[in-house]
Amino acid sequence: MDQATETILGFLETVHPYDSLPHDELTRVAGSFRRREFAAGAEIYLAGQPLEGLYLIKRGSVEVTEGSGQVISLLGPRNSFGERGVLRDGTAVTTAKATEGVVVLILPVDVFRALIAQYPAFERFFRRGPKTEARSGDLSTHKVGDLMARRPVVVAPTDSIAVAARKMRDARVSCLGVVEEGRFLGIVTTRDMATKALAEGLAPGSPISQIMTANPEVLTPQSLGSDILHIMLERRIGHLPIVEEGHLVGMITQTDLTRFQAVSSALLVRDAAVAETVAEMAAVTARIPALLMQLVGGNSAHEVVTRLITDIADTVTRRLLTLAEVSLGPAPVPYLWLACGSQGRQEQTGVSDQDNCLMIDDTATDADMAYFAALAKFVCDGLNACGYVYCPGDMMASNPKWCQRVSVWRDYFRGWIKRPDPTAQMLASVMFDLRPIGGQASLFHEMQHDTLSLAAQNSIFVAHMVANSLKHTPPLGLLRGFATIRSGEHKNHIDMKHNGVVPVVDLGRIYALIGELPAANTRARLEASEAAGVISPSGARDLIEGYDVIAQTRLENQARLIRSGRAPDNFLAPYDLSDFERSHLRDAFVVVRTMQSAVGSSRGARM
Repeated sequence: MDQATETILGFLETVHPYDSLPHDELTRVAGSFRRREFAAGAEIYLAGQPLEGLYLIKRGSVEVTEGSGQVISLLGPRNSFGERGVLRDGTAVTTAKATEGVVVLILPVDVFRALIAQYPAFERFFRRGPKTEARSGDLSTHKVGDLMARRPVVVAPTDSIAVAARKMRDARVSCLGVVEEGRFLGIVTTRDMATKALAEGLAPGSPISQIMTANPEVLTPQSLGSDILHIMLERRIGHLPIVEEGHLVGMITQTDLTRFQAVSSALLVRDAAVAETVAEMAAVTARIPALLMQLVGGNSAHEVVTRLITDIADTVTRRLLTLAEVSLGPAPVPYLWLACGSQGRQEQTGVSDQDNCLMIDDTATDADMAYFAALAKFVCDGLNACGYVYCPGDMMASNPKWCQRVSVWRDYFRGWIKRPDPTAQMLASVMFDLRPIGGQASLFHEMQHDTLSLAAQNSIFVAHMVANSLKHTPPLGLLRGFATIRSGEHKNHIDMKHNGVVPVVDLGRIYALIGELPAANTRARLEASEAAGVISPSGARDLIEGYDVIAQTRLENQARLIRSGRAPDNFLAPYDLSDFERSHLRDAFVVVRTMQSAVGSSRGARM
């Protein structure tokens, strides 16, 4: 393999859905790409022109516009473009221009179409559909309820102007709702403070009712973003109360609209990639909740949402590695930083701690190991500062146990497989989700292939892993109900992580182990397991659809919490859902339990 192909291969290993390909196939595909560079402002292609293939950004950013000239996407590294035209007739339906110096990799049309035809993960990723893609970034088609990012700040009509001014200052808002006994009466803005109170010389103790705008224009949570735009433009107003059955439930301002349009995964990735300090990166990751709310509100599929959120964590990690090398000097020997847990599976949501490790070339000396200990601490501390909190179980590269030479890692996996006690099962479950993030990926792939083969051939180890995977069960109760948490802070809630997605994650890991499948992403594992005959087509379809319902419900609940001004978590009150939603969620849990029973009875046999 020449050096150029090896470089492309290392890059593709960090890009979905290429990371779901078998290693030999990925190597072949890497050799098919052509590399091209474009200067800032250069047109990559024009609408109506024949396309060279599918474009993948390696470095820089690209602006994609419709025929009318409207910007529809600003894309950064690891984003693809041109697929709509390639999947139709090979003619571009948009125009793409480099907004800065850009390096793109071009996958020939015939290779791209062959991948679509052969690999379900490719077909699903690139055939997401124009409706979903348009809605995810189109303000006008979002419901107003999906755009509200915080609870409104309110005053009573008898509160003084001074009290209202202090509330605005302390909450850092430009308007207040005026509410009496839960009933919405009107609105007061900073402009009202200036033009009606200050300019008229009203006493600070005067009631706010003297300057409020009574019975203003309002919208409901079911209104569309287009309604906001039309009213603000036609009435020349900058604040819109959102009212439901007479109660103020939100407030939309022009600032909210600007913030919404400024949040996209590509922009966050770009900002993280050029950040010079940890503080700058933390400012980027602080925008993730808004991104999650926007993507969920745009009806994006759960695997798209979690993938885009994970891309940001990957970029922050790689940037921290770069800054660490600037601070400590170049690495003395090749190394590889890997993520496990939800980042390794590319399934991060609005709630994520860090799980990672370092694999170091066997030529490393003891002095070299001291360098990597310092590098690991730098990166783990930086991730914690960016909101990816330290792993409670210390599964991090800053723990010397998980910062080791490749030969030690081989011994780890061999030991876990040979002696599958409970600790070994737990560690193997975490480490089988490893995914390269930064460094020399070849340090991992040969070991991954050997480990999967060794593990799959050890029936005792597989049986223990199966038993370990059944410890998390769906929350099914009697009489078509749910088994909710019975006490504590989350009483009467469902844990949508440990009793929701984790049982499916565990099943996907077992299927991948049995089939010796390298994919780490849960959905990719389920699809690959069906293709490999590890599970039946009907079982795979049922489980994938059940997983989609569970994972989507979890994300929608997190988005609801963010909209209400709370931090997202994994706990869902089932009776916050409609009867229809509860019925579908329970049916999904039944499918998971059925598949758990099947894998439990088979103890590793093909299902």
